[in-house]
Amino acid sequence: MSFYNKQNKLRMLAFLKKRFKSRADIPKLVKHGAIIIDVRTKSEFQAGHIRGLQNIPLDTIKEEATTLKNLNKPIVTVCRSGNRSGIAKSILSVAGVEVYNGGAWTNLKRQLH
Repeated sequence: MSFYNKQNKLRMLAFLKKRFKSRADIPKLVKHGAIIIDVRTKSEFQAGHIRGLQNIPLDTIKEEATTLKNLNKPIVTVCRSGNRSGIAKSILSVAGVEVYNGGAWTNLKRQLH
């Protein structure tokens, strides 16, 4: 293996570690007061959800960012698969909210119980 190839592999490994660093301990965050926001549609939320969480659909999350920031608590976003909660995380992060992507609500439900 040439020096050039080895350096590229090391750079790629560093990039991947940074990009996919270990996830936050969501159950611990929740135990210490984090608020879980389900960003699915109202009808999806009504069909099933974790008891006690708020439903703020993704299409309205930007308008709620200031309110969520003013709570001064970490926010955990969830949805059906993790895609919309990831988008919500990005939107809230830009607004200065401490936010974590909790992924699929069903997976988080299992972690919390």
